[in-house]
Amino acid sequence: MKESYFTSETIGSKSLELKHDLINIRHGADITFAPERSALLVLDMQKYFFSPDSHAFIPSAQAIIPGLKKLIDSYSRRGLLRIYTRHLNTDNDAAMMNRWWTDIIRENDRFSGLIDELDFSDRVIIEKTQYDAFYRTGLDLILRENGITQLVICGVMTHLCCETTARSGFVNGYEIFFMIDGTATYNEKFHRATLLNLSHGFARPMLISEILKG
Repeated sequence: MKESYFTSETIGSKSLELKHDLINIRHGADITFAPERSALLVLDMQKYFFSPDSHAFIPSAQAIIPGLKKLIDSYSRRGLLRIYTRHLNTDNDAAMMNRWWTDIIRENDRFSGLIDELDFSDRVIIEKTQYDAFYRTGLDLILRENGITQLVICGVMTHLCCETTARSGFVNGYEIFFMIDGTATYNEKFHRATLLNLSHGFARPMLISEILKG
């Protein structure tokens, strides 16, 4: 079920291949990226998904870090909003997460913290309890108070928290840009399925290099 479909050597060519496969799928408005109206939303970059010792380890996740560093640095230099999420649960708020996975990320879990490779200084961190970063969090209020109308979504996992948040963002009225090479999950099939579905009805999948040109 798990595979390294992204590696440091293949992420560039594989992402171009994935983008090419979306050419005849994309539907809806041809939205244009406007950096000054956008926020960078980086989902769940926690050791839980990046540590080989964790059962939730994502083999391809390490490969997206260099690109995310460039995105974060670009937003930081421009003084643009960067928001990070951290997924945490208790028995009281896990709901279906606990029944579905039989294991939840608790505050005292040694893998619950954000990874060391990224700079989380001068940032907003939102704790969430479900796949959807909008669900019972202050995300929507923060975005609206800052005049944000577009979201650049990256992080893990592509087909779970990233996709669910992209769909929710669309429903809440935001223009969504979904990073093909800035998200990762357990295998290519999951990743590809998300891109196909989102491109038809919810988001514009893009490469990090395209966002950096904006």
